[in-house]
Amino acid sequence: RILPSLETAMRFCRGALRGATTLWLVGTVAARPSTALAFVSQRSNPHLLFLGGSRLLPHLRTMSSLSSHRVALCQFCVGEDKEANVEKAFSFIKRAAEQQAKLCVLPEIWNGPYATAAFREYGETLPDVGSNDVSASPSARMLQTCAKQYSMWIVGGSVSEVTSDGKVYNTCLVFNPAGEIVAKHRKLHLFDIDVPGGVTFRESDTLTPGQSLSAFDTGDDLFGSIGIGICYDIRFPEYALLLHKKHRCKLLIYPGAFNLTTGPAHWELLQRARAVDGQCFVLTASPARSPQPDTAGRYPHYTAWGHSTIVAPWGDIVATTGEAEALVVADLDMAKVDEMRQSIPTSLQKRTDVYQLDQP
Repeated sequence: RILPSLETAMRFCRGALRGATTLWLVGTVAARPSTALAFVSQRSNPHLLFLGGSRLLPHLRTMSSLSSHRVALCQFCVGEDKEANVEKAFSFIKRAAEQQAKLCVLPEIWNGPYATAAFREYGETLPDVGSNDVSASPSARMLQTCAKQYSMWIVGGSVSEVTSDGKVYNTCLVFNPAGEIVAKHRKLHLFDIDVPGGVTFRESDTLTPGQSLSAFDTGDDLFGSIGIGICYDIRFPEYALLLHKKHRCKLLIYPGAFNLTTGPAHWELLQRARAVDGQCFVLTASPARSPQPDTAGRYPHYTAWGHSTIVAPWGDIVATTGEAEALVVADLDMAKVDEMRQSIPTSLQKRTDVYQLDQP
């Protein structure tokens, strides 16, 4: 197809093209090469032929570097069958690998129901950083296997963790491509809310809050330092700012499960706020929205908002989806982080004589 403008090409691609594609862009696209490349780099294995302006040619070199920074967010339905949930997560990680993602993110509480009464039943014994023995955790064992098999960084969403002293945590494990655990984040801020006419939930009825910042380093040639939070943690800018101050994080990742009350109001808003605060990318992965079952299960049904999303340092949406199952894949232009921090250098303009952000 010969398409007269970038806008026409975008509409055509979104509606008609899948997989390998030859895309001819002519006319006004020559004046907006970076926008064109940002769009087509998100398509699956595009084969591109640009006509209409020599200004595009230098930008072709960016394609390979963008694909080396590909991320995938796994949004899938979660039920009461743990084995089926683990198998579903595996299938989505495999799809991410087939899309050549370098980093894959799972949703919050992906191996069982999101219900306070279910956390202990579905809880597993999880290893700490430095101990890679996952024999006691079928969920962690699957994540480790996938990380090694696909040579991929995996941010393992979260599962409930039961410790030897009987405490229960909402915990995220991160695996590097060698299958080593490089980070372990226990949800710091527990989801205790009571919205009149909306939703009431008290994680503290079962869960214990974590006690530490969580970050890991992928190297300057990949994503740099990445900070981890879980769901409700995203509402606390102090935590995100500490991650930025201490680790200079270029990505913040929040597996989450907002609901139909808080989701439409705050899910995207908070992601964009944290991205602008930290001048970094923000990635969120949610469970897909499961339909209300005809017959009641063992636990109250929780309806997730979905809409797993990637936000750029400027606060714009790079990629997102709706409420159904989906694999959100995008290539991150990591140069945008330094560009933002240099052009608006807020980290160098703090008024520490008036206020300070300190970690105890």
